[in-house]
Amino acid sequence: MRPQTVGRVLGIGLRVAGRLAGQRLAGSPGNSPARPVTVAGVGGPASERHAGRQVGSATANVARGMGGFFRPFRRVGGIVFLEVMGVFFLLFVLVFGQMVWRMRSNYAQGPDHPKFLMAAGLMLVFLYLSASSFWRARRK
Repeated sequence: MRPQTVGRVLGIGLRVAGRLAGQRLAGSPGNSPARPVTVAGVGGPASERHAGRQVGSATANVARGMGGFFRPFRRVGGIVFLEVMGVFFLLFVLVFGQMVWRMRSNYAQGPDHPKFLMAAGLMLVFLYLSASSFWRARRK
């Protein structure tokens, strides 16, 4: 069975089960449902489909309006996020910079030579990340 067919069958089954559950909750178990539930009846009459389209277009209009309202805040929020991340990366630069400063006498040879190289490498990586984050915030 193709994935599209499986999805369609599962979707129809869920809609039918949802309608059955709604009818059972609305009425007592002894009463017959007001409208029989069938797979063909999932689409509903034309008036229900038209009402659904109206609700969908109203929801789309509200979402478009909210998107327009929040657009400036999204831009400012992105800039603030980039600046905060730049400061966060700068804190790591300070930590690894202290390690490099303490081990500066072992830069050429010594027992801490690998640690010195690792700290210096990480300091450069985080310095790059911090600078690029501030640069990207400046470009926005």
